[in-house]
Amino acid sequence: MAVSALDPTTALIVIDLQKGIATLPTQIPVSEVAQRAGALAAAFRRHSLPVVLVNVAGGAPGRTEQGRRLDGLPSDWTDLLPELDRHLEDLMVTKRTWGAFSHTGLDQLLKALGVTQVVIAGVATSIGVESTARQAYELGFHVTLAADAMTDMNPRAHANSLEAIFPRLGEVGSTQEIITLLDSPRG
Repeated sequence: MAVSALDPTTALIVIDLQKGIATLPTQIPVSEVAQRAGALAAAFRRHSLPVVLVNVAGGAPGRTEQGRRLDGLPSDWTDLLPELDRHLEDLMVTKRTWGAFSHTGLDQLLKALGVTQVVIAGVATSIGVESTARQAYELGFHVTLAADAMTDMNPRAHANSLEAIFPRLGEVGSTQEIITLLDSPRG
């Protein structure tokens, strides 16, 4: 696991670090993931790079073997966690599918900003993070995944994404490794 480079216009995408998901049992506590994602967001802002904060407010239609209950959720379920320290210049995306690019206009928005690479963090590793990474890769973005700034409810699924899927979609590194690259001179 190593991140070789960050493009001059790289965006951070933080997936589903919101109140309604923060209470779910995860492999790595969501509070730790949110702190690391918050550190990434602060570093991206310090370098005037786009920060995209994504929440989920629904689900894709269709039958599944594992039913979904999205009715009766608390009114603050989609509120972002305070560790992300949302700024006015941050881009906010609300999704209703697993991936942040489906039906949100995020692809066009990032390309209009000249973004060629994305760094992805959040929850759940094997669902929202992986779906967004797959979509970003298919749309032609260079993809970097902050391994210690993501978590999952299923430890096996988390490990599978990190070990088998992510290396095929991009580069995987730590929060500190990514911040160090951001802070180093780039040409």
